[in-house]
Amino acid sequence: MNNTFTNRPVTMNENKNLLEIEEHMYILDDVKKPNVFRNMFPYSEIPKIPFNDRTVPHDMPKDIWITDTTFRDGQQSRAPYSTEQIVTIYDYLHRLGGENGLIRASEFFLYSKKDRDAVYKCLEKGYKFPEITSWIRASKEDFKLVKEIGMKETGILVSCSDYHIFMKLKMTRKQAMEHYLSVIKECLEEGISPRCHLEDITRADIYGYVVPFCLELMKLMKEYQIPIKIRACDTMGYGVNYPGAVIPRSVQGIIYALHTHAGVPHELLEWHGHNDFYKAVVNSSTAWLYGCSGVNTSLFGIGERTGNTPLEAMVFEYAQLRGTLNGMDTRVITELAEYYEKEIGYHIPPRTPFVGKNFNVTRAGIHADGLLKNEEIYNIFDTEKFLNRPVLCAVSNTSGLAGIAHWINTYFHLPEEKKLDKNCELVHEVKKWVDAEYESGRVTVLTDEELLKVIDDASKKLGILLV
Repeated sequence: MNNTFTNRPVTMNENKNLLEIEEHMYILDDVKKPNVFRNMFPYSEIPKIPFNDRTVPHDMPKDIWITDTTFRDGQQSRAPYSTEQIVTIYDYLHRLGGENGLIRASEFFLYSKKDRDAVYKCLEKGYKFPEITSWIRASKEDFKLVKEIGMKETGILVSCSDYHIFMKLKMTRKQAMEHYLSVIKECLEEGISPRCHLEDITRADIYGYVVPFCLELMKLMKEYQIPIKIRACDTMGYGVNYPGAVIPRSVQGIIYALHTHAGVPHELLEWHGHNDFYKAVVNSSTAWLYGCSGVNTSLFGIGERTGNTPLEAMVFEYAQLRGTLNGMDTRVITELAEYYEKEIGYHIPPRTPFVGKNFNVTRAGIHADGLLKNEEIYNIFDTEKFLNRPVLCAVSNTSGLAGIAHWINTYFHLPEEKKLDKNCELVHEVKKWVDAEYESGRVTVLTDEELLKVIDDASKKLGILLV
């Protein structure tokens, strides 16, 4: 029987206080034909999630944070932002991240004059966080843009699956690795810190290509004494967080391989997720739990195809996992949503968590009754405190005068001295209309648009000014 561990040294792992035998070295498997994992990704069928029941331990870093791609991936699926809009949003991100800089970095395109102008104006702000970074293809021509602006860090696209290496780049694994390393060395020679975007990692050969490539990157980092970040990009949203799932679909398996076998430190690991299979948020949280310090996000999840991990979602994931917001100002999230709706013209679906206009509105009559007695019964947390969004009770035939008054007060954010009670003439006028609707056979709750029209008509009739 061949024992691969016979002559390998036994060493003490100071972090785990356990004796360990060094595993075999991971060298590039320069295959002649692409490995596209057809058993997991049969294109004419739904992708499969196989298991081998190999699990890895939780390994959450001491420090975790959020990074932003609103101005890069977020701009790939919508009309480009103006320079002024980018600068305004960047200000919001700075305030949201708080004094401890939990929104650690924001990446920018450099290709258009508009984007470069935005970079210069954001740099003029002098904020420590979010740090301004760039993104380029693995091209020496693109790298000239980074040098011209004087960026301290840049992302570099280093596609890592055979789908991309063989089918898009028309290279072998060895050729791709050598090409990527040449561009990364040029970055390092200029004193610029590279951030390697391992595109399509959830369809890549983790131990035949990804780990050997990252080992080479760690050698370069040691040689140049300049940090090299690794961003694991779940480009197609294939990642899963199920214990015992097989790599390359296992998020925790990928992070374990990058940290334990490729030797990438926690603080240089980052996860970039897409939401094709509704798993962007849970996969990002899983990446944190198993060794990534950074998770990459975009505001409201706006991004390629189904979008990226929503930034606002990870703010609240952070709070739930850490037990603190650590200085983040979550009320800025509501300000951002209002800015997108009113100034940018972007429509946020009304049931979007935390930011949709109906996310904390209860519509069922029995729910409304409980909500009016104690809002904790049907509200996820104190949304007025954390999002400046008081819980709202939709109006139906069971709401009564008090329910209508509550709706008007909360929808219009009326201050205490201007709040209406159930005896107000305006409330009675609206109640008459509501009663008539249900007497005519209506069974559904009333929409905001219907109520606003009735309230507006009644206000004009009675000469009452709400706002």
